Amino acid sequence: MDKKTKGASCCGPEAKGFAGCRVESLVSVDDRGQMVLPKELRDRAGIKGGDKLAVIGWEKEGKVCCLSLIKVEELSTMVKGVLGPLMGDLLPKG
Repeated sequence: MDKKTKGASCCGPEAKGFAGCRVESLVSVDDRGQMVLPKELRDRAGIKGGDKLAVIGWEKEGKVCCLSLIKVEELSTMVKGVLGPLMGDLLPKG
């Protein structure tokens, strides 16, 4: 995996090599609400046991219509990239 630029995220169209969204696999949810991500996808995404994933949902007409999984460290990078410059303007200079 390429070294990332500090503050850059692999998610989003501004990311180098961004290929867009696509269906990676189909998963089933069991009666307990559990699902399994296929090993090939986990390997490609660098997801290991114990990793944390944020579940992002989009609503349409009051109903969740789309779910996305983002590695927590990627989400943190995205949030810092957006909020960091804003917070810098708000914090006292000294």
